[in-house]
Amino acid sequence: MKTLAWMLCPLVVLGTLALAGQPGGGGAESFDKMKSLAGVWEGKDPDGNPVKVSYKVVSNGSAVMESIDHGTSKDMMITMYHCDGDKLMMTHYCSAMNQPRMRMTTSSPTSLSFEMFDVTNMSSPDDAHMTALVITWVAKNHLKEVWTLREKGNETTHVFDLKKKA
Repeated sequence: MKTLAWMLCPLVVLGTLALAGQPGGGGAESFDKMKSLAGVWEGKDPDGNPVKVSYKVVSNGSAVMESIDHGTSKDMMITMYHCDGDKLMMTHYCSAMNQPRMRMTTSSPTSLSFEMFDVTNMSSPDDAHMTALVITWVAKNHLKEVWTLREKGNETTHVFDLKKKA
C-alpha cells in the first residue's frame, strides 16, 4: 500500500501543478491565438452600427495591436496585447480617455477571458471604464468580443460580433 501511495504522489503533484497553470497561465499559447487574428474584421457594435476591428502583430512579434474603428477618429480605440512572463496582458486605450490594464484569467480552446487589475487616468472610481473582456472564437472566421463597462457602480456589456474580411 505504501508503494502505491509513493507511486501516486508524483502524479497528484504534477496534476495539481498542471491545473494550477490553466486559469492564468498559458500566456505564450494564448498570445499565439491573438497573433492568429491578424487581419481586418467587420461587424456590428452594440448599437448595431458598423465597426471595423483590425489586428496587427507589431514590435518584432512581441505585441498585437487591436484597432477598434467606429468610423470617427474620436471613437477609435487601441488595445495592445503582450506577454509578461507566462501571463497574457492587455492595455486598452479607451475613448473614455482612460487606460484599463487587464490580465488573462482563463483560457480554453475557444475563448480568452481578461479582468482588470488597474486603470490609469481616472479622476473618480465612478468614471466609465472597461473591467473585463471575453474573446470567443465562434468559428475560424467569426469572432465575438464581450466587453464589460463599469460606470457609477453599474456594469453593462458591449458585444462586438465580427467576421474576418482580409
